Amino acid sequence: MHDRARVNAGAWLDIDLGAIVHNWRLIKQQAGGAADCAAVVKADAYGLGAAQVAPALHAAGCRRFFVAHLDEGIALRPLLPADATLFVMHGLPPGSEPEAVAHGLVPVLNSLLQISAWTALARHLGRRLPAAVQMDTGMARLGLATDEFERLAADLTRLEGIELQLVMSHLVSAEQPGAPINALQLQRFAAARARLPAAPASLANSSGVFLGPAFHHDLLRPGAALYGVAPVAGRLNPMRPVVRLRSKVIQLRHIPAGTGVGYGHAWTAQRPSRIATLATGYADGWLRSLSNRGTVRFNGQALPLVGKVSMDTITIDATDLPETALQEGTPIDLLDEHLTVDDVAAAAGTIGYEVLTSLGSRYARRHVSAAEPAGPH
Repeated sequence: MHDRARVNAGAWLDIDLGAIVHNWRLIKQQAGGAADCAAVVKADAYGLGAAQVAPALHAAGCRRFFVAHLDEGIALRPLLPADATLFVMHGLPPGSEPEAVAHGLVPVLNSLLQISAWTALARHLGRRLPAAVQMDTGMARLGLATDEFERLAADLTRLEGIELQLVMSHLVSAEQPGAPINALQLQRFAAARARLPAAPASLANSSGVFLGPAFHHDLLRPGAALYGVAPVAGRLNPMRPVVRLRSKVIQLRHIPAGTGVGYGHAWTAQRPSRIATLATGYADGWLRSLSNRGTVRFNGQALPLVGKVSMDTITIDATDLPETALQEGTPIDLLDEHLTVDDVAAAAGTIGYEVLTSLGSRYARRHVSAAEPAGPH
């Protein structure tokens, strides 16, 4: 990123591709070589830039990638070598099947209707077409429901023309290792696989990887953990932080005790205070639920967010800093290795996934390559 972009921008977002690669390798090691490891890069790699993240992971050895939408796959396909496989998890909108073939994408077929459309195209083209098939083992969201799966299992000719590359399902509560639904889904998945043609299997998402070898099967499908989100609730996060977000001070002011700050005067100074206004707001993905709840950091010291998050700004109580510590243009950390996406999510009453995918487009973004050091934090 050019220095001018940082001068002009109100806030900077650094994305450490080396940390993402490290996290992918760490997850892959959990299987001890018994399973391959894919990468979920949907939603623009959880908001961090699929065009940069996917090639970095490919260079590290990742060969299978998952997106949600067909258009995501079409955009990413030219950026990866031909040996990379791109799975489209939503399957294909009716009528779009030829587009998937033209771009070399592999649909995850979630219904008998999707299976029928894909096999019809295979017959028309006179060749087998690659696909994954997903079963619903408890999510009640995507995948073949029980009645549809029974119809498929009773008539496997429905799969004629399909090169079955993967059989998969998705875990409901993998981040809670003691949840009974985990073992139930594992049992349902095994029973379903036994009634389908032999094919590689995939069940473990980021959290599922840490449920143990029984959940690993042939392919791991990590997503959020690649980007630094803790995979297991209540445990020390083994993932390396990936993002650092800094926002500039755009104004400083002293206010007397009793002064209200921001919309609705949702916070009132209880003492003479020094307020710093930062150039980040909910239009940049800094969630409004952080109003009067969030914190930021300056030189290792936590500072409270006071008042409401507005569209373009937040206000910080900097009273406890030395008088000369902040100036207009001084950068303040909103995310770093000590104030993680999970910390911010907890303050906002949400999950790290939402914090990452909400990060806006106005930040001056810089991707640190996997081959270079991330630099000091």
